[in-house]
Amino acid sequence: MEGDRLESPVAIKGIERELICPACKELFTHPLILPCQHNVCHKCVKEILFAFEDSFADGGSESSNQSSPRIKISSSSMDRIDRISRSASQRRSFGWRGFGVYTGRKRNSLTPRSSLFPCPGCQRDIDLGERGINGLFRNFTLETIVERYRQAARAAIAIMCDFCKPPPQESTKSCMDCSASYCNECFKIHHPWGTVKAQHEYVGPTTNFRPKILMCPEHEMERVNMYCEICRRPVCHLCKLGGCHANHRVTTMSTAYKTLKEKLSKDVEYLISKESQVKAHITQLDLLLKETECNSERAKEEASHSFEKLYQVLEEKKSAALRAIEVSKNLRLEKLQTQAEEYQGLLENNGLVGYAQEVLKETDPSCFVQTAKQLHVRIQKATESLKSFRPAAETTFEDFVVDIAKQEEILGDLSFHSNGLEIPEINEEQSRMYNKALISWECPGKTDSADIYVLEYRKLNREEESATWQKIEVCSKSKVISDLDDNSSYAFRVRGYKGSICSPWSQEVILRTPPAPVFSFLFDDKCGYNSEHLLLNPGRTSVESRAGFPLLLGSERMQVGCYTTLDYIIGDTGIAKGKHFWAFHVEAYSYLVKVGVVSSNKIQKLFHNTNDVTSPRNEQDSGHDSGSEDAFFDSSQPFTLVTLGMKKFFIPTTPAAPKDPASRILPLPSCLGICLDCDKGKVGFYDAGCMKCLYECEVDCSGIMYPAFALMGGAAVHLEEAVTAKYGEYRNDI
Repeated sequence: MEGDRLESPVAIKGIERELICPACKELFTHPLILPCQHNVCHKCVKEILFAFEDSFADGGSESSNQSSPRIKISSSSMDRIDRISRSASQRRSFGWRGFGVYTGRKRNSLTPRSSLFPCPGCQRDIDLGERGINGLFRNFTLETIVERYRQAARAAIAIMCDFCKPPPQESTKSCMDCSASYCNECFKIHHPWGTVKAQHEYVGPTTNFRPKILMCPEHEMERVNMYCEICRRPVCHLCKLGGCHANHRVTTMSTAYKTLKEKLSKDVEYLISKESQVKAHITQLDLLLKETECNSERAKEEASHSFEKLYQVLEEKKSAALRAIEVSKNLRLEKLQTQAEEYQGLLENNGLVGYAQEVLKETDPSCFVQTAKQLHVRIQKATESLKSFRPAAETTFEDFVVDIAKQEEILGDLSFHSNGLEIPEINEEQSRMYNKALISWECPGKTDSADIYVLEYRKLNREEESATWQKIEVCSKSKVISDLDDNSSYAFRVRGYKGSICSPWSQEVILRTPPAPVFSFLFDDKCGYNSEHLLLNPGRTSVESRAGFPLLLGSERMQVGCYTTLDYIIGDTGIAKGKHFWAFHVEAYSYLVKVGVVSSNKIQKLFHNTNDVTSPRNEQDSGHDSGSEDAFFDSSQPFTLVTLGMKKFFIPTTPAAPKDPASRILPLPSCLGICLDCDKGKVGFYDAGCMKCLYECEVDCSGIMYPAFALMGGAAVHLEEAVTAKYGEYRNDI
């Protein structure tokens, strides 16, 4: 053992790179083996997890992402911690299991609770399991090698005795059982002959004390005696019997030791035999390093030359613009100066007036007339100019304002373009606009060649045609955007980045937000709900009409020209004021569906049916007259509904509606929306895909208004699912 401590000091010094923790960039201290087989200091693992939990608990604020002075977490690692935090938050809120659930901890807790760990070695998110840090093995072999390196590097530094009175003496032995170092005198005192301590194992002076037996972290009283080939880690017999390794393939520790040692020895021997090839590759890499340096300098020169060209063009444009302004200024000054001199001549004893005064002194009529005629014309012009004063030139230079909006946008997009990056395409079918905007995109080649994407969007406003683009960096291929204005159109575009290389922008896609804030509700399974005819899903977001024995029994009372009544169902939440919007899907196979709103004081009338059958003449949109076609339309009707069915949307018969029946039939949109404005007393029916209003009418909003639906025959209605961050994540998984 003592000889091992001083073995191959020169060789030990050459492996320093393998002994550096990827987190703190220092020599390993009590390294732990992660499930990905990378090693990280025990303290670093705790600090990274604490930073992750602080980011989670504090909402990812800047102040909460500060790690301890010892650990050096890069900005990219912190970005990954933030991403894990958001992901864990979303999954926790929707009841997902096994993805780093945050169970909470006290600020002064010594053990972090998170099970998802961002490995600084492989840059992946590693699941530590239910036990977290406590389920990881210490890498005692690596500790021993690090200790050898430390001693080789500090050969002149002695290890002092732990039991000497000050001043301590240099130790000569270290007891592996006591985990302490002793000088000769102290060792004899604490390990007397004839006692149990005399049988302790001792080695040369060291600070690396490792247990004789490796215990299972899952079952602390059991020693590891098997090796799991699936998880690639030592396990005990309890892990195999009833633990998480019960169905895994395991082997004995001696067999695993022999097998792995043989493989490692063969691989090391192979590498040693290829030493000349390795040296050749090193020489080639040295040449590549120099070539990279030269090529980078050449690229810098080319980039500088390109920018110099831009500077030259800008300088030329700047000089031309300044010259044009200067010429215009001189011309205007000349005109204004001439005009000022002319008005100066209108003063008494000056200029034109002074000259006229002298002419008036002429007494010879013929001479006076000869001169006065032309002078009188000039005096008349001066008099007219006084009546309507107008400067000879404009003082503003509004025509000389340089519009650089487009050029500024182009320069903002100036980057290194590469043909290797594909242009992403926004998928309009998967993108949605509801309570939030979900933007999804994909690459034509189905390859994820970009490291990160930049999504930009801006509001399209006639008053502000040059609205600035809002920028968002996205690691996935979809993004949920909130806080968009209602009843507005937005343009979206995306590009991919790989390092400093970027792809061109995708084609812009324009989506329109709903005309009002989205109203959330579920189908009411109590008020008037007919469970014999209607079937609700467990979440109360879908309703389906079903034909059973009650319908067959009711058909015995049916007469020619009559049909069974509609089955109504309303929303479980009412609207008292304001403007609201909700959307839903109607199955294509649906025969007859009515949708709209109903007032609280008319609900009883809605569900009141004295008979199992009703005449078409009593149905407001049946198409049968009871006299005049306009007689049945009543603006104060108990409920406002429109008819859907057979993939058609039927505009109700109103005085303002087209007389031609074919003009009142529209294709049924894939998603239909309703906008209720209680303040104005209006309800509108929209194509929710493009937010186009198909029909609008007045409605009595004196009471609390509820969403209303009616189904007959085979039909189904599904409420539109709200867009959440989880929805975008689900799309990414798909």
